[in-house]
Amino acid sequence: MANKFNVFAIIQGGRLQYEAIVFAASFRHKHPNFNGRLIFGEPQFTENWKSDPRIDREDVRQILESLGAEIIPFENRIFGSNYPNGNKIVGLAALPKDEPFVFFDTDTIFTGRLNEVDFDFNRPSASMRRTNTWPQIDLYGPGYTGTWKSLYDQFGLDFDNSLDLTQPDEYWQRYMYFNAGWFFYKCPHTFADLFLHYATEIMRNPPYEVCTQEFNPWLDQVALPLVISKLGGGRPTPSQLKLDSEVACHYRTIPLLYARESDKVIDILERTVAPNKIKKILKRSEAFRKLVFQNKGEVIRNMFDRDNLPRKEQAIRQRIKKRNLWLR
Repeated sequence: MANKFNVFAIIQGGRLQYEAIVFAASFRHKHPNFNGRLIFGEPQFTENWKSDPRIDREDVRQILESLGAEIIPFENRIFGSNYPNGNKIVGLAALPKDEPFVFFDTDTIFTGRLNEVDFDFNRPSASMRRTNTWPQIDLYGPGYTGTWKSLYDQFGLDFDNSLDLTQPDEYWQRYMYFNAGWFFYKCPHTFADLFLHYATEIMRNPPYEVCTQEFNPWLDQVALPLVISKLGGGRPTPSQLKLDSEVACHYRTIPLLYARESDKVIDILERTVAPNKIKKILKRSEAFRKLVFQNKGEVIRNMFDRDNLPRKEQAIRQRIKKRNLWLR
């Protein structure tokens, strides 16, 4: 690869440890000669956790290490069980300082090679595979402009420069809003410091215009555009948008993967989990056992037309739940 960088995701016991195996196996399949480091950050058991968040099976560690992954510990004394999404904020500081990184959510399958993407690590960006989940605009409250501008103003950031002027005023896509499923920058410590500062200040002392908004689970996605703005970044380039399609698939859950992702993603998933050493471990996960190995994912797949999916994800979820196949 032209640029050496580290790939980072979060691992915990339970669902994420099984997703991490698929993450690592699909990554190594597509990147056999990757010259950076594949790193999983593991939160340690502290007073902020109701139960131990660490990997709970030694064979999971062993198979990840056999795939060339490193598992590094970190302590999350800020968020913990009440907001596990905060692991991606705190965990970045466990990475080597001043080494470029690309963060991915653990529920990601690699469908292409990262050398197909033109990264500019001096200009951070993030995933555009998002919907208008935040803010929720009240009839008599501030609109999108008032809501987002209040956050930019709180931290002395350039709100006007964040706008997509090709989109109409008060339409949600005019405002810089990302999915936190991937993002990148040249230094994880600089990024983490800002991310943590903005996130905790928003929770502790939100501007009046956002004080009635819900921040769980959206806090990371509220703070993320502020971090990217501060560091001179913005929306991804066409090449970087491949991380939302040709190169990586952030599938979220196995039922949603079967419902809406391409045949290519399904094929890579099923080939990735085929080796006996992987299959043996993943069968402990009900979602993988029933949907992948017992082929019930095909039942979900046959319920939907990928070219004409329901407009709202909730409708997809409800249809799957009616068939008792919403497994995580």
